[in-house]
Amino acid sequence: MSKLKVKINDKELSIEKGTTLYDAIKKSGYEEKIPIVLGKISGEYYELTSTIEENSEIEVVNITDKLGSKTFIRTLQFILIKSVFDLFPEAQITIEHSLSKGLFGEIHKDTPLTEEDIHKIKIRMNEIIQKNIEIKKVSMDRKKAIEIFSMYKMEDKVRLLNHVNTATVKLYELDGRYDYFYGSMAYSTGIINLFDLEYYEPGFLLKYPIETDPFNIPRSAEYKKLSKIFRETEQWGNILDVGDVGSLNDKVEDNEIIDIIRVAEALHEKKIAYIADMISERKNVKIVLIAGPSSSGKTTFARRLGIQLRVNGLMPIPISLDDYFVDREHTPKDGNGEYDFESIYALDLKLFNKNLEQLLNYEEIEIPSFNFKTGSREWTNQKIKLPSNGVLIIEGIHGLNEMLTNVIPKESKFKIYISALTQLNVDNHNRIATTDVRIIRRIVRDYLSRGYGGEDTLKMWPSIKRGEEKNIFVFQENADVMFNSTLVYELCVLKQYALKELEKISSQSPVYYEALRLKSFLHFFKSVDMELVPDNSILREFIGGSCFYKY
Repeated sequence: MSKLKVKINDKELSIEKGTTLYDAIKKSGYEEKIPIVLGKISGEYYELTSTIEENSEIEVVNITDKLGSKTFIRTLQFILIKSVFDLFPEAQITIEHSLSKGLFGEIHKDTPLTEEDIHKIKIRMNEIIQKNIEIKKVSMDRKKAIEIFSMYKMEDKVRLLNHVNTATVKLYELDGRYDYFYGSMAYSTGIINLFDLEYYEPGFLLKYPIETDPFNIPRSAEYKKLSKIFRETEQWGNILDVGDVGSLNDKVEDNEIIDIIRVAEALHEKKIAYIADMISERKNVKIVLIAGPSSSGKTTFARRLGIQLRVNGLMPIPISLDDYFVDREHTPKDGNGEYDFESIYALDLKLFNKNLEQLLNYEEIEIPSFNFKTGSREWTNQKIKLPSNGVLIIEGIHGLNEMLTNVIPKESKFKIYISALTQLNVDNHNRIATTDVRIIRRIVRDYLSRGYGGEDTLKMWPSIKRGEEKNIFVFQENADVMFNSTLVYELCVLKQYALKELEKISSQSPVYYEALRLKSFLHFFKSVDMELVPDNSILREFIGGSCFYKY
């Protein structure tokens, strides 16, 4: 065999052509306290099972890298799945959603899951990790893969593969157990150096280190309200008879999608009406605060809630927090010296609270208007007064933070947290992150209404996410009620627009691999015509055609 020259993190060595990345890194003697999960050749990511076919410069990738972290977590999931089936062969395991810096899932078996079961599974996981078993990537005929998953009684994967158009599929094999995952996998089980598995009624919480702290597992916290809304969402999926992408695609092919859309929208309307009833029953409530992360559908939700409040005899009076920005020169700055418009101190809290007190005393006030072009406040003789049956509707990222309305009695306020919390996953073992649904919504809206390309949106997203972590997520449990704005069918509609933008992103872009990841799960969805979406749907906030406002 011919010899190749490679450089691995500045160390040069000679290897045989066809050597795997894993063996080359091992031969180089490169050691890393943080688990190495992937390799980079000429800027491109590769699994460590990949072979080296030409002279190359190789960079090792550990779990402080975003893609490396996802690979670590995916590998840990496979070990968990294998362990569950080793101990409970007839069980079914579902990995459902993120929770408390980990992954929540359930194990469905003849008897309810117990803490003792979790203890046994954790022991088995450690045994598999200690054996350092190689994880093999296998190319297989699609029909053969369907036979395997039929034998496993995994109807979710059978449904998914029935809608895949390729003749062959890539599976991963761990000690005789096959599974399908979209995304890269580590070379072997021994890569997992740190994890935890906790009982979290009625399922489990899988914990792992995060990118910014690879040596520790984040502490768990209680998210009772968030857990409750996820359970409600699961019930909605049962009502719709749609638990995964395969079952949704079945509905599209069987021309049942119109009914799915109608029922999904009706579930939204029923919950909004329920929230309006809660507000009406609390006679002291005069201020409704609506907060949630980017692309949650806050604006449409506020309009629809206003209609339901009017049905209950209340008059909604909207106030925009944007009009209470301080003049540009007084805006606080972040650590990079840039204006931090998401800081709560970017708002004139003193004037805002004064105006709220005046309105609650039924005084007529003039509210400011903020000119974003000049970066300064203007007074345009815009006056409002709260009628006796009035309720102020305030939408903004700081709505759940008590600092925003610190002089207003708590009994006068009703707080709502709204977010797009994923309603279905690709299959039982491949989740679609909550964040991903919002990213897709944002890409489509930015493209259709704001002239931003998908690449621009993906580049902005990390900054948006940091602001959400700091200003929204930490306060979500303060809400009186939560609302999940995701619609089970929405990715079928958003797909065509999102893919058009994602396809434009070149391999040279810093967000190329993020675009690849998003495209990989969007391709699983069958397309649905946007004309089927009602004009009052939250989805119209992102695709246009809303009855509440124009782009």
